[in-house]
Amino acid sequence: MIRPATLHRLAYPRVSSNSLARCRAIPKRALSSTSPTYLNEHLPKSTSPIVSNPHFFNSVTPDGSGIPTYRVLDGSGKVLEGAEVPEVSEEMAVKMYENMLLLPTLDNVLYNVQRQGKISFYMTSHGEEATIIGSAAALDNQDEVLGQYREMGVLLWRGFTLDNVMAQCFGTEEDISGKGRQMPVHFGSPAHHFHTISSPLATQIPQAAGVAYALKRDPERRGKNVAACYFGEGAASEGDFHAGLLLASTLPSPTVFIARNNGFAISTPSSEQFFGDGIAARGPGYGIHTIRVDGNDILAVLDATRKARELSLRDGRATLIECMSYRVGHHSTSDDSFAYRPRSEVEDRKRIDNPTLRFRLWLEGRGWWSEEKEKECKERLKRDVMKSFKRAEGVKRCEVGELFGDVYAGEEPWMQREQRAELASLLRKYGKVWGPWKKELGKFRNEGEDLMGKA
Repeated sequence: MIRPATLHRLAYPRVSSNSLARCRAIPKRALSSTSPTYLNEHLPKSTSPIVSNPHFFNSVTPDGSGIPTYRVLDGSGKVLEGAEVPEVSEEMAVKMYENMLLLPTLDNVLYNVQRQGKISFYMTSHGEEATIIGSAAALDNQDEVLGQYREMGVLLWRGFTLDNVMAQCFGTEEDISGKGRQMPVHFGSPAHHFHTISSPLATQIPQAAGVAYALKRDPERRGKNVAACYFGEGAASEGDFHAGLLLASTLPSPTVFIARNNGFAISTPSSEQFFGDGIAARGPGYGIHTIRVDGNDILAVLDATRKARELSLRDGRATLIECMSYRVGHHSTSDDSFAYRPRSEVEDRKRIDNPTLRFRLWLEGRGWWSEEKEKECKERLKRDVMKSFKRAEGVKRCEVGELFGDVYAGEEPWMQREQRAELASLLRKYGKVWGPWKKELGKFRNEGEDLMGKA
């Protein structure tokens, strides 16, 4: 039997005076002027140096200053001194700018359409065009995208058509996102590697870590594709944010997290959401390479996203980009932002730091854009958007019975058969006699006969 004293000696063996002399405290790098670091001494399972004086810290930067923000263009479209313009051709730059113009054109039409009661809901991207289009242009079209609410521009960049947008927002039978079952702006498209948007906040963040891990395990896509995950700074206050970053760092996966810090979580300003230095300060805590970028500078967003993607593919690990911008529009059609911020503040931001104007000035400085092209482009985009809108108004919704499709695999369970029968009974009773139901059924293909005709 081993005595307790023996166990103590086994766990903590005696050290000779010679050994102690060899391990004498040697200043390595002072954390503070009175706190030397001791070489070769550390705690189990840790590489943290041992110091002799208490040292509190509250910053991820060595000197305790705020995290810097990467920028290429100033507010007037001029390249900052010392900045390098990322590689971009005239064709690509023009495409980026035209997509920046397309977003507000669509947003204005569909926002007003919602106000007319023709669709139930909408969310705009006003003020965040550079963040969305710049990052979309930096990704490969085969990269998996998990968005939140304002990433329609990523789909448009990849070839999602205006008819596709209208079909989803109007819920018509041509909706490839969800057969008309989802709320407007909840897009999805397997063909465009865009995972369907979900209403609950931040659920896409841990899912993105899982998607990226699957890419890493796939021999055909390993080292070729990343999972890009978009979310707002408000979503970063959810537990799923921390779960997602923890998963992506402990089970390393090529996930590019893109935080759109637009200053507001609906009505809550970022100053009331967190006391730390934004979202970027959280990345190093999970061992994730992080950068903060001016989200109103499309060239900076393009370059930062390209580099983050390259880093994720090279190391097989996650990266985090915090894009700093300002939400010019209301949170959604359910929100009136002037109830919690002055109108003058919004107008000032639109005038002082307009991401679209900043990029236009840079394009004009290179001779790649002009007033004539601006006029022609805006007229063409508005014409195309209105054409798709008017077409969508005349397209029927799916059959009412489609409501029960794609829910269960195999044999339909008893409770769904009961629900189908109950709905059919109600439609037969009220569908042709009660005005509101009769009008609504007229929007569906076969006007509900696919259910009412079944006993």
